[in-house]
Amino acid sequence: MRVIAGEHRSRVLQAPRGVDTRPTSDKLRETLFNVLGARVVDAHFVDLYAGSGAVGIEALSRGAADVLFVEQARPAVAAIHANLASLKITTRHVLDSRDIMKALESLLKRPAPNDIVFLDPPYESAEEYEATLKFLGRHHAVLLAEDAVVVAEHAKKKPPAERYAKLVRTRVLEQGDAALSFYKVSADVS
Repeated sequence: MRVIAGEHRSRVLQAPRGVDTRPTSDKLRETLFNVLGARVVDAHFVDLYAGSGAVGIEALSRGAADVLFVEQARPAVAAIHANLASLKITTRHVLDSRDIMKALESLLKRPAPNDIVFLDPPYESAEEYEATLKFLGRHHAVLLAEDAVVVAEHAKKKPPAERYAKLVRTRVLEQGDAALSFYKVSADVS
C-alpha cells in the first residue's frame, strides 16, 4: 500500500495489524482521487472509518486544507499515527478515535463545512452505512459545503440506498468486488 500522488507520492503506508481492517486498494484509491480531481486542493476532508488512514493521507498529499480521521479500532489508530509520523505529517489533521456517532455529532460544531466526506465501514455492516449516511443527509446544511461530495466505499453486491434525506447518489464506480457510491445534496424540495 502506498501514496499514489502528490507531495508524498510512492511512499509506503502500513496497514493495521489483524484482519478487522480492509484497506482501500491502491487502484480503487487512485480511481477515487481521479474522479475527485482538483476539488481535493484546499478541501476540508473527512475520512470516516479511516483504517490505515490511506485515503485521508492521500488527500493531504494532494493538497487538502485539512483532514479529520475518524477511527475507533486501536490497531488502526496505531497505524494512522505510524503512517503520519513516517511521512512527517504534523499539521492539517485531527484523529478522532471516538465512536462514529459521537465524532459525527462533534462535526456539527466544526467551524468550516466539509467539502469531501469519505466513508468505508466494514462491508458487512449495512447498519453503519445506513446510520452514517442518514446522519449526513439529515444534517447536510451544517456539515456539508454547498457543493460537497460524500463517497461511500462498499461491496459491489451490497450498495447503500440511492437516497438518504437530501443526499442523493449521483454515480457508482465498480472495481473488482468493491464499488464507490458518490452522493451530493439534492436541490429538490422533496
